[in-house]
Amino acid sequence: MQQDIYSLKKTLKTTTEELTYYSLPELEKQGHSIKKMPFSIRILLENALRNYDDFSVTKDHLESILNWKPEKSEKDVAFKPARVLMQDFTGVPAVVDIASLRSEMARKGGDASKINPLIPVDLVIDHSVQVDYFAAQYAYQQNMEEEYKRNKERYTFLKWAQKSFDNFSVVPPGMGICHQVNLEYFSKGAIARDGMVFPDTLVGTDSHTPMVNGIGVVAWGVGGIEAEAAILGQPIYFISPEVIGLKLTGKLPVGTTATDLVLTIANLLRKYGVVGKFVEVFGPGVGHLSVPDRATIGNMSPEFGCTVTYFPIDDKTLEYMRSSNRSEEQIQLVEDYCKANMLWRKDEDEINYTDVLELDVSTIEPSVAGPKRPQDKIVLKDFRDKFVELLDSGFDRKYIKPSEREEAITRWREEGGSQPVDPPKEPSPDVEIETKTKNGLKTVWISNGNQKYMLSDGSVAIAAITSCTNTSNPFVMIGAGLVAKKAREKGIDVKPWVKTSLAPGSKVVTDYLEKADLLKDLEALKFHLVGYGCTSCIGNSGPLPPQISKAVEEQQLVVASVLSGNRNFEARIHPQVKMNFLMSPMLVVAFAIAGRVDIDLTTEPLTCDHNGKAIFLKDIWPTDDEIHEVMKKVLSPKDFEKNYGEIFEGNEIWRNLDVPDDKIYKWDDDSTYIKEVPFFRDLSDEPKDLKNIEGARALLVLGNSITTDHISPAGAFSEDSAAGQYLISRGVEKKNFNSYGSRRGNDEVMVRGTFANVRINNQLSDKEGGYTTHLPSGEGMTVYEAAQKYIKDKTPLIVLAGKEYGSGSSRDWAAKGTFLLGIKAVLAESYERIHRSNLIMMGVLPLEYLEGESAKSHGLSGKEYFSITGIEKDLTPSKKVTVTAKNSDGKEIEFKAIARLDSPIEVAYYQNEGILQYVLRQFLKK
Repeated sequence: MQQDIYSLKKTLKTTTEELTYYSLPELEKQGHSIKKMPFSIRILLENALRNYDDFSVTKDHLESILNWKPEKSEKDVAFKPARVLMQDFTGVPAVVDIASLRSEMARKGGDASKINPLIPVDLVIDHSVQVDYFAAQYAYQQNMEEEYKRNKERYTFLKWAQKSFDNFSVVPPGMGICHQVNLEYFSKGAIARDGMVFPDTLVGTDSHTPMVNGIGVVAWGVGGIEAEAAILGQPIYFISPEVIGLKLTGKLPVGTTATDLVLTIANLLRKYGVVGKFVEVFGPGVGHLSVPDRATIGNMSPEFGCTVTYFPIDDKTLEYMRSSNRSEEQIQLVEDYCKANMLWRKDEDEINYTDVLELDVSTIEPSVAGPKRPQDKIVLKDFRDKFVELLDSGFDRKYIKPSEREEAITRWREEGGSQPVDPPKEPSPDVEIETKTKNGLKTVWISNGNQKYMLSDGSVAIAAITSCTNTSNPFVMIGAGLVAKKAREKGIDVKPWVKTSLAPGSKVVTDYLEKADLLKDLEALKFHLVGYGCTSCIGNSGPLPPQISKAVEEQQLVVASVLSGNRNFEARIHPQVKMNFLMSPMLVVAFAIAGRVDIDLTTEPLTCDHNGKAIFLKDIWPTDDEIHEVMKKVLSPKDFEKNYGEIFEGNEIWRNLDVPDDKIYKWDDDSTYIKEVPFFRDLSDEPKDLKNIEGARALLVLGNSITTDHISPAGAFSEDSAAGQYLISRGVEKKNFNSYGSRRGNDEVMVRGTFANVRINNQLSDKEGGYTTHLPSGEGMTVYEAAQKYIKDKTPLIVLAGKEYGSGSSRDWAAKGTFLLGIKAVLAESYERIHRSNLIMMGVLPLEYLEGESAKSHGLSGKEYFSITGIEKDLTPSKKVTVTAKNSDGKEIEFKAIARLDSPIEVAYYQNEGILQYVLRQFLKK
């Protein structure tokens, strides 16, 4: 039961009712310096006060946040979010886990219907649409039909869950991206529930959940496993955060966008180092940023490395709530509550931050980021030279200068060539790919029917207006439409080798683009609507046109993608596209017209019109006034009212999905999509005694910045892969493989794809990709095959890694797959927050070298036998354990490592073999 030990309950009178709340001003009167606390910490404090029960939220938890200091702390904070957000890729396995908990509860004679989400859960199906069809009016409908064909079983399962579970809603496919829907619809700012009012907070099973930090909601991404615990009533425990103040001054100069600002912030914060910290934005510059601008920044918190990038609630917040059709009663509640409870943005200069970074927004320049990391900002005017530098340093090839390329094209025209024309709707059967070498210059020519063009390094293969990061911002979306309109007026078009797509985060976007009469201009440049979902941003780019794919593969071209997303990790966007650059939707259109990235758009022409006249970027770039004028005309709360009034309805296919009424899911043994998980079948009533790890082998030896994209199964897979072979053995044809993401509800598929990324470099193998060397046989094989041999021999496994292990998206299967491969521990130099937590929640021990130490400093090759002692007795938070490595000559290397179990509750999770086992045992005891 909640306990008000400081007598803080007060009453807030609204127009319709009286609500109680926990008063922070009352704490201030009692002598606590609340005014000096960052706003995000005040919200954590209110949460702890309201949920204090002296059991799951203890006096220590409460006082660690009540006595928050800017300095680094090792004390725990307990947090119970008001709600949970999920997308379908991470949501399906979470729902499978909860359904599996019900099955185990029933087997043990318990009441399975008692296992329900205890707080509201909203799942948005947005991660499954793939760009199979593009550059056509029918692309959206065809892609949607393909999506249902591939995912019908998953969607039926989710619809069953919506029907079976309390507190669980599902937004059907084709309605929007979870973060944009969260920003535009789900987020309340303040929540009135059970006679009480409190801040709207949440966690999400996607790392870009902090997007709603821009609307004043404290929220961040967690692993699916951690989210499940919150759903089932468990607090989330983490170390009391440091808070870095980001002080903004000035306003964006004309010609720049929020995208340029966020890429600059990513670069700034990554250089400083904010992993695991909160960032709170303040200063006079904040007042010039709209909520969509703020949301663009909040969205990329995981790219910065921080947990949140928080913007306190102010007049701009209310302005956005009003424009997005929140009720006047809700808006008034937010204002009244925040002003009454010291959560309204004011008196910022009194706050004590851990440190303060300053950024003059007026110095922002047009920028892009890439080719492999979102923090690697490149100022637009330097892009051409940087591309040459990147190509020369990272790839074994000769750079073809634009002038040489023009000479090659001129020679071709003199030999009878003509201007490229629009490609035919279907690839011609007479596609020819020809490689010419003259004067040491290699060019790849493609003939496709009556069309002929040249590809080379730096050609843009994919141009995608995608991702909630930017499509939630009307300024850059209307700006992109105006760029397309002006390009059309100049008679220029995108290059024929560019795969274009438009995938907004909600239907509101297409509504205002249509009202502005700009959708037709984007379509004229082949940016047709392909779906409402993440698409290219998460690797669902679909196949390249066959002639492009063949040319890239055979000639090993280093082609590029340009996209308005937030992630560009290696092999993420498309396995054949080696360079990926983030930028505003406006620049995406521009680079699609240029057809290449080795160009200085500030000085060189984009292209020439049909009369040979050079057209520059400035010729088609709209002014800020032009964009704002259109925005005033077309943005309306009625668009939000219309689209969100039917958000849960779905299309006819969704409405016709037939689902059973059973409270316990009927698992189908023949299913290759949905399978009961093996984690807690026949769970013992009490946890087993902890044991040291003896005689372990290293399955992988990895370097720095290994992301969850490297670890977790993602994207498409071939019939030669372990997952492909499994599906073939189950009678699934290659054409029906679908992606790993769509099969996240089947552990047999997912474990076979763990550490199988085509770009992962395991130092125990001389092959790139998911390969290793089985020890001691010395035989090379896939990671999965080796793991099965080790499991058969009862050999425990470990992974050796460098810095920032597990950075990137929150991916539960990065931890689940690690566990199922038989990996007992990971030894790394440092961890990204979410993955470290997820490993513990799956019963895998994260170990960390002492400061300045590494596998290299200890002379480890990874071919040793490893033993880890100090686990089975007195395992406490951050305990130093002993690692002993014995090589083939019998020489032993012994050193200490830190068990990164940072709190007593994490020790308890590890002792229980995982958090869900812990939760189920709690249910069974009740």
